[in-house]
Amino acid sequence: MWHLCCQLTLKERKLPSSQYLSACTCIFLCMLLEISSRCCTTNIMEPHSRRQQDGEEKMPLQAEDIRPEIKDDLYDPSYQNEEGPPPKLEYVWRNIIFMALLHVGALYGITLVPSCKVYTWLLGVFYNVVAGLGITAGAHRLWSHRTYKARLPLRIFLIMANTMAFQNDVYEWARDHRAHHKFSETHADPHNSRRGFFFSHVGWLLVRKHPAVKEKGKNLDMSDLKAEKLVMFQRRYYKLAVMLIFIILPTLVPWYLWGETFQHSLCVSNFLRYAVLLNFTWLVNSAAHLYGYRPYDRGIGARENPFVSMASLDQKIVVVLLVWIGFSNSSD
Repeated sequence: MWHLCCQLTLKERKLPSSQYLSACTCIFLCMLLEISSRCCTTNIMEPHSRRQQDGEEKMPLQAEDIRPEIKDDLYDPSYQNEEGPPPKLEYVWRNIIFMALLHVGALYGITLVPSCKVYTWLLGVFYNVVAGLGITAGAHRLWSHRTYKARLPLRIFLIMANTMAFQNDVYEWARDHRAHHKFSETHADPHNSRRGFFFSHVGWLLVRKHPAVKEKGKNLDMSDLKAEKLVMFQRRYYKLAVMLIFIILPTLVPWYLWGETFQHSLCVSNFLRYAVLLNFTWLVNSAAHLYGYRPYDRGIGARENPFVSMASLDQKIVVVLLVWIGFSNSSD
């Protein structure tokens, strides 16, 4: 539907080459999102709510009735926090410095946006949309929850898209996410929202993991991912792949292909792009567990937050609006 609308627009207007490229980018991204949304639609029943909305007794839930091959991403109500004082926070200064510099660079990148070339801006949008699919359709739906099956070409695309996101390799991302679901809002939850907005947003990346996270995480059944060669290949060469796909390409492509300044390439196409993607992803852990309504189960912290739904790549509307802004600016 989206790409048909864009094609009609192209037929009605004769466009200069720069505007035509912008419009084609819009069409491509919308088609990609349309295809991915169809590919990612699960034909496996979602687990029933553990408690009905009216407060009646919890409904029985058998893991083997849902997905026989995976059980360790289902909530475990039997787990409770151990009593006693919390362990002392151990700061990871490498991550603190990295995140601080990244966001300073991103803020500076915002000031450079008006003077950057439209293709640089479009590259950043393209990268974030594809990287977002690597997280939502790849690491989350496919590898963490196994909500659908994908053929090799799609898995290769998603593993590359996930690498473009630079939010840990698929194996580590899925392990943390399964722990988050199974031990939600306890000390074994990597980004426990009961520890506050800042912690669940970014703070959990700035300190050492809680001992309960390490203990429970290493006992999760990850055999399905260990048996998948593509996932383990990415894990083995993750740092090298990030260097090439995440850092070098988006920095050098604008500079080499259309004469963008290195400063604009680095701060807009890299720092600003990455900071936006990270914060949109983090909002799912923070805002979506603290603000919003709970239509299914009032006994858990996860909430339906319309802003987060849009920001974390309910992507079609966002992409069309953003690319159209770039499309309009190219005529100035």
